[in-house]
Amino acid sequence: MNIIRENKDLACFYTTKHSWRGKYKRVFSVGTHAITTYNPNTLEVTNQWPYGDICSISPVGRGQGTEFNLTFRKGSGKKSETLKFSTEHRTELLTEALRFRTDFSEGKIIGRRYNCYKHHWSDTRKPVILEVTPGGIDQINPATNRVLCSYDYRNIEGFVDLSDCQGGFCIIYGGFSRLHLFASEQREEIIKSAIDHAGNYIGISLRIRKEPLEFEQYLNLRFGKYSTDEAITSLAEFVVQKISPRHLEPVKRLLALTETCLVERDPATYNIATLKPLGEVFALVCDSENPQLFTIEFIKGQIRKYSSTERDSLLASLLDGVRASGNRDVCVKMTPTHKGQRWGLLSMPVDEEVESLHLRFLATPPNGNFADAVFRFNANISYSGVLHAVTQDGLFSENKEKLINNAITALLSQEGDVVASNAELESQFQAVRRLVASKAGFLAFTQLPKFRERLGVKVVKALKRSHNGVIHAAVDMLCALMCPMHDDYDLRQEQLNKASLLSSKKFLENLLEKFNSHVDHGTGALVISSLLDFLTFALCAPYSETTEGQQFDMLLEMVASNGRTLFKLFQHPSMAIIKGAGLVMKAIIEEGDKEIATKMQELALSEGALPRHLHTAMFTISSDQRMLTNRQLSRHLVGLWTAENVTATNLLKRILPPGLLAYLDSSDSVPERDADRMHVRDNVKIAMDQYGKFNKVPEWQRLAGKAAKEVEKFAKEKVDLVLMHWRDRMGISQKENVNQKPVVLRKRRQRIKIEANWDLFYYRFGQDHARSNLIWNFKTREELRDSLESEMRAFNIDRELGSTSVIAWNHHEFEVKYECLAEEIKIGDYYLRLLLEEDENEESGSIKRSYEFFNELYHRFLLTPKVNMKCLCLQALAIVYGRCHEEIGPFTDTRYIIGMLERCTDKLERDRLILFLNKLILNKKNVKDLMDSNGIRILVDLLTLAHLHVSRATVPLQSNVIEAAPDMKRESEKEWYFGSADKERSGPYGFHEMQELWTKGMLNAKTRCWAQGMDGWRPLQAIPQLKWCLLASGQAVLNETDLATLILNMLITMCGYFPSRDQDNAIIRPLPRVKRLLSDNACLPHIIQLLLTFDPILVEKVAILLYHIVQDNPQLPRLYLSGVFFFIMMYTGSNVLPVARFLKYTHAKQAFKSEEVSHSKGQDIFQRSILGHILPEAMVCYLENYESEKFSEIFLGEFDTPEAIWSSEMRRLMIEKIAAHLADFTPRLQSNTRALYQYCPIPVINYPQLENELFCNIYYLKQLCDTLRFPDWPIKDPVKLLKDTLDAWKKEVEKKPPTMSIDDAYEVLNLPQGQGPHDESKIRKAYFRLAQKYHPDKNPEGRDMFEKVNKAYEFLCTKSAKIVDGPDPENIILILKTQSILFNRHKEDLQPYKYAGYPMLIRTITMETSDDLLFSKESPLLPAAVELAFHTVNCSALNAEELRRENGIEVLQEAFSRCVAVLNRSSKPSDMSVQVCGHISKCYSVAAQFEECREKITEMPGIIKDLCRVLYFGKNIPRVAALGVECVSSFAVDFWLQTHLFQAGILWYMLGYLFNYDYTLEESGIQKSEETNQQEVANSLAKLSVRALSRLGGYLPEEQATPENPTIRKSLSGMLTPYVARKLGVVSTTEILKMLNSNTENPYLIWNNSTRAELLEFLESQQDNMIKKGDCDKTYGSEFVYSDHAKELIVGEIFVRVYNEVPTFQLEVPKAFAASLLDYIGSQAQYLHTFMAITHAAKVESEQHGDRLPRVEMALEALRNVIKYNPGSESECIGHFKLIFSLLRVHGAGQVQQLALEVVNIVTSNQDCVNNIAESMVLSNLLALLHSLPSSRQLVLETLYALTSSTKIIKEAMAKGALIYLLDMFCNSTHPQVRAQTAELFAKMTADKLIGPKEKYKCQLLS
Repeated sequence: MNIIRENKDLACFYTTKHSWRGKYKRVFSVGTHAITTYNPNTLEVTNQWPYGDICSISPVGRGQGTEFNLTFRKGSGKKSETLKFSTEHRTELLTEALRFRTDFSEGKIIGRRYNCYKHHWSDTRKPVILEVTPGGIDQINPATNRVLCSYDYRNIEGFVDLSDCQGGFCIIYGGFSRLHLFASEQREEIIKSAIDHAGNYIGISLRIRKEPLEFEQYLNLRFGKYSTDEAITSLAEFVVQKISPRHLEPVKRLLALTETCLVERDPATYNIATLKPLGEVFALVCDSENPQLFTIEFIKGQIRKYSSTERDSLLASLLDGVRASGNRDVCVKMTPTHKGQRWGLLSMPVDEEVESLHLRFLATPPNGNFADAVFRFNANISYSGVLHAVTQDGLFSENKEKLINNAITALLSQEGDVVASNAELESQFQAVRRLVASKAGFLAFTQLPKFRERLGVKVVKALKRSHNGVIHAAVDMLCALMCPMHDDYDLRQEQLNKASLLSSKKFLENLLEKFNSHVDHGTGALVISSLLDFLTFALCAPYSETTEGQQFDMLLEMVASNGRTLFKLFQHPSMAIIKGAGLVMKAIIEEGDKEIATKMQELALSEGALPRHLHTAMFTISSDQRMLTNRQLSRHLVGLWTAENVTATNLLKRILPPGLLAYLDSSDSVPERDADRMHVRDNVKIAMDQYGKFNKVPEWQRLAGKAAKEVEKFAKEKVDLVLMHWRDRMGISQKENVNQKPVVLRKRRQRIKIEANWDLFYYRFGQDHARSNLIWNFKTREELRDSLESEMRAFNIDRELGSTSVIAWNHHEFEVKYECLAEEIKIGDYYLRLLLEEDENEESGSIKRSYEFFNELYHRFLLTPKVNMKCLCLQALAIVYGRCHEEIGPFTDTRYIIGMLERCTDKLERDRLILFLNKLILNKKNVKDLMDSNGIRILVDLLTLAHLHVSRATVPLQSNVIEAAPDMKRESEKEWYFGSADKERSGPYGFHEMQELWTKGMLNAKTRCWAQGMDGWRPLQAIPQLKWCLLASGQAVLNETDLATLILNMLITMCGYFPSRDQDNAIIRPLPRVKRLLSDNACLPHIIQLLLTFDPILVEKVAILLYHIVQDNPQLPRLYLSGVFFFIMMYTGSNVLPVARFLKYTHAKQAFKSEEVSHSKGQDIFQRSILGHILPEAMVCYLENYESEKFSEIFLGEFDTPEAIWSSEMRRLMIEKIAAHLADFTPRLQSNTRALYQYCPIPVINYPQLENELFCNIYYLKQLCDTLRFPDWPIKDPVKLLKDTLDAWKKEVEKKPPTMSIDDAYEVLNLPQGQGPHDESKIRKAYFRLAQKYHPDKNPEGRDMFEKVNKAYEFLCTKSAKIVDGPDPENIILILKTQSILFNRHKEDLQPYKYAGYPMLIRTITMETSDDLLFSKESPLLPAAVELAFHTVNCSALNAEELRRENGIEVLQEAFSRCVAVLNRSSKPSDMSVQVCGHISKCYSVAAQFEECREKITEMPGIIKDLCRVLYFGKNIPRVAALGVECVSSFAVDFWLQTHLFQAGILWYMLGYLFNYDYTLEESGIQKSEETNQQEVANSLAKLSVRALSRLGGYLPEEQATPENPTIRKSLSGMLTPYVARKLGVVSTTEILKMLNSNTENPYLIWNNSTRAELLEFLESQQDNMIKKGDCDKTYGSEFVYSDHAKELIVGEIFVRVYNEVPTFQLEVPKAFAASLLDYIGSQAQYLHTFMAITHAAKVESEQHGDRLPRVEMALEALRNVIKYNPGSESECIGHFKLIFSLLRVHGAGQVQQLALEVVNIVTSNQDCVNNIAESMVLSNLLALLHSLPSSRQLVLETLYALTSSTKIIKEAMAKGALIYLLDMFCNSTHPQVRAQTAELFAKMTADKLIGPKEKYKCQLLS
């Protein structure tokens, strides 16, 4: 075999070769010149085929298979040979081999080319050529004809068309659905050709997606699953030069690192040129010659080459990002990967066998070249470690640990480290790293002898080389020993490895020396990055918890000693290095000694790092992730450097305002807070949870590298992902060895913690603030920015100038002065202007040193003479005291403030004083001073000004209320009088006139004035209304309404301090002072009259205040005199809940009636309530019985229920009536705010909506009785309602016409008579005049006259109301219905009580029954009365007995007869007579339950007669008929009642109802109701009828049992058939009804249309006879016979013909049927024998009796069937065998003989029957059949065979000559079966021990 030496392996695959010798492994190589196979154990070439000899290489079968064929030319001839191989990577192997298809000897495939346009990444269309080849689609540059790229079929996911682009289609490529858009006129041909080639040459199936894309969708999805913003947003970017075959010169690109991808962008347009997932990066290659050149290798074979001036920094960031994405297999090396050395794909781990082979190669290199073995090992083993590193269970399993230890030993035994090249040494370290990254290698560091020493020597030698690549590989290997890189790692082993590595201080000094050298010279970014990883694993949490304490302290001190070096890294271009430095810095400050931490913090100041990072932390506002990353790191460092650092804190105080720094101490959370991603690994949980089962990461997922993190909402949280160490994001799991002792972790000290709330600080820093303690805005931020930038700029210049010396920043003197705030007035730390402008509810920091600040403000207030300044100070005082009243305590000058309020004449000052007082009352002690200084009265005086506020919002209906009497307004406004110096009085004047007089100078401050409501003449300046409207100056802060609202709130607060009851709920006396003051006549009326402002807020506040005042107030009973109930009920707003609370508490406690009246017995709440004349009774009851919330709901709504009838119209009417009653008072208040109302009672308001309503208890009976609208309205106290209803009934019956006339009323009111009706206003004026004159409070002697005046006024006001002369029948009906509802719904509640209304009820029924106009009344009482009678009786047995004693049964019977008499065919359910019949029927049904009532009914036959008449007309009134049927059912409990009903012909009516039943409706499953479905009514009536019939006949069992009535049963059996009649007490009513309404034919019943029609015809004739003639069938149907049944043979109630047709029918009692059949046959036996004796001449006579023979045959057939199909019934034949055997002799009737023989044959199976046959001595009849019935010989022989089991029968047979019969059969029969049976019978008979021998002997003789 000639081997081509220049052939280089390009791709190798571990395959299985199939040959005649078997299957064996081979390395299948695709080379530059040939295909080669190697022996995997020795790497020897086993075969090689130059491409020129190869004919083809193709898959075996289509689809996802593993086999392929290689066909090659053998020798020089044309003969070819085919070899078969198999591999899991068939697709990839074929793709690689087909790249050389043009060199094959045969079938050189040249793909067809197509002209296309490609959508370029620059969003332009570029012409390209697509060539469809066997391995993929090549994209060719049409200008140069060079292949630009290939889309291999193996990586194509499919194709998709573009709907809005002509010829457009996308190749879905790359494994993440990357879209490459092309357009071609030959689109379909390209895709079809590609699909065909992929299937034929590669063996994969490609498809076109069904749903096409639009161009817009392509743009949004062009990068597949990485099209999201998160996937393409840069975390870091570097400028590079891309070196590509596509371009002659390097092209400038931006290489961007995102969270998941490596993105190449065009710097000019920022368009994405290429995108690769970080998970697909295989290796990073540094060119060893050119320091700027590097290559990125991808797992799918692509290679990208770049150059960069900051190559190492770029690679450090890239390595960190790739590893952080979850890709553990990436490494940096200086030698490109030789793909020919890898036996498989880069994207998949190699097989376990390949791993093992290469582990052996390290120990024994196959070609003797150790360097080559190392390179091969690195090419095949993942950088994340040996995958199969644990020995598997099994007898022949390979010892993996031994293999790994041998490989490690081989690598460390190489003493030629000095001789080896840098690339070889680097590869050795990387090989060691791969080994120790596995579990076995990690354990070997402390367990394998001399591992540590040899490795230490090797690393030290490597460090001496000073080659960055070698040093990086060595340190990266050490990192894998410091912190495990494998799953299920052991914390204990980590501790041991760390302790071993960190034990040598000199070794650590060497490492740090390299670190410091590179940092100082700005070189070796990769080395710095790896050393930072080393330090991170040793010092940084959480990894440092496994570091031994002394070693940790030693290393920490060593790193801290070079603090300035560490600070230099914060300016490094690589974010990965900055991040690492930050983590180390964090560890030094948090866990170092105080001196170390302090030193680092001091360095941060002296190096100028703190202001620089503070500037970055505060002023970086960008969407650029790089900027956000820097900002996040800076914020973290600032927090570390300032924690517990007084110097740094003082610096912050000099440059930032205190109000901003206060946020550092806040505990508030931040809406946009970043999640902490720096501490991921929880070692404590790992160590403690030893027995927990952790979910192991699947191997493939582990290798593919999924990042273990959640995707966060905010972009800034992506920054935290960057700040995390890459190992924290790999998802490496750990599992503790449970057999070892618990792991003891080093406790993290965290001597310095970041406890300040920096997140909130930065959040608030970026916002504008204008608060009393902080002014912060764009200007202040710019001033701070400028100051910091200037300082840093100056410091950097000083550093550059003094580069020979160490320069430190002078931070002690640096401060920032904010010039833009120079003009703000500031007291302490607070800006006065903003303090005044601040909203009280605004969130702001608490005022510090509030007591001193308050005193300073009050001092300024006292000193200033200017009103405006005083007001400013008062405003500030109010704010400070409001916020800090608890710290400041009581205010000692409250009296002075009250005095100022009384004296001041400036509206602004007045309002500020009141606002200050409003805050002062927050302290309870200040309230006492306010009361002592007459502050309550002063505040109430100011309240009255609210009446003068004319610009408030209009409340709905308010105009109707206030302008109820507009003609009185002008007259009543003239309220004011004033006097001159000589005591002359002028007036009256209106308020507007007083204003004009003031304007003209006729009035001055000292002019004495008076108006109604004042206690005397007072100076104008002492009258609040005139003072503040005429005299006062200034601009008020509050309008009159707002001022009143504020004062009311103050009064409410003060009342709240002093409750009327103590903690034990005892009433406090005397009443608390504040409430006594407010209850005074000088205050309370004015507070109450504020209700007439109708302002929603004022009304609500007044109601709340009044509720406080009246709590347990002794003056409460006289509160009504103030008119408060008139005023409050006039309010038209909707915020009535406080009003309702006030009314509920007060309405029933007013002493508006004399004590005798108010305490009279039986007075209800309506009479006791002050609202009784204003509200309807129901509303008063509602107020009393329900909570305020419920009353408010009713009061505001539209309700029409049994408990409340109320609407907005009724409310409007009420307000209108009250307004008319108040007349001129409301307008007077607008003239004189202190005018006082003179109380006058209001007549009852009559509501038209309630004219026809009857109110009883707490219900409107008309509504309660409306069961359609209110079917189940709850009744609270049914007993009380019943009593009240009976009282109302009594009152209604005793009602009389009114005693007063209109002229009498006019006379009482002193109005002239005979002039027609007077105007309502005149009547009201006359009433007011007399009411005020005779009111008991003013005239104790005028009480009687006062009541007469009230009565007359009420009569005149209600004269239009409905007046009934006597009882109202409508009301009585409502009363009766209400009682029915009560007894129906509350049966249990009323059952213990005897109904007391029977006398009235019986009287009502009697009167109605005897009334000739009964059936023509509009409102007949009889239906309601008899219904009530039913419900009362149904409720209680006591009532039934009471009804009987009151002759109620007789009275009801009279009513029943009266109404039944008018029933006819046209009667309707709505007819009164029909309703009465129904109710009385129900009443009788219930009464029949009681024996004495039944006796009474029995004595009254008319009841049953009337009941039958109701049922006669039941078809038209089925519901009433149903009640009648129920009544019949109830009567059936008594035998005599049963008999009376039967004799009255009740069956004729009820049986007819059974046939109106429709069983299909019952079985339909459809929702149905008797209310809407007439058929359902008929069905229900039918069911009730069945039940009633069952009870009448006494069919029902046990609890439902009634007396058994044989007569009724006989009739039912005759008409319904015995079978159906028996079922009445057994099966359900529905089954019976279905049976009767269906066509049935079974042995028990023949039922069809004919039988039904026949029965119905009979029933209708009997009904008519009974009703019209009073006569009917004497047998009552007991002898009724159906014509269809008359033709049938019926034996034992069974139709024999039908039974014979279905012999398997399950009989109820088969034995009884058999007995009946035998009896019947016996009765016909004589006839049969006589018939057979008839001669041939008597044949005519026999034809006359021809129907009897078939019936016998039917009976015999039935007997045969019943015995055959009902085992056990054959026993009934015992005793009848002589009869049966006698039938065998009926010659000439062959069928009879045959059937009789069959019966005998069947019974032979029963031994008892055989014995009875033997005793009957009838065998001769059977033997005779052998000759007389030749057709049955076999059956005869079979029967004889069965019978001969009895010796007695054998003996009889022999005696009867059986031997002769049998011999004749045996000898002469021509039927072989007969002869065989005869022989068997002979054998059995001769076998008998007694008779057998004798028979044998006889046979011998005969023979």
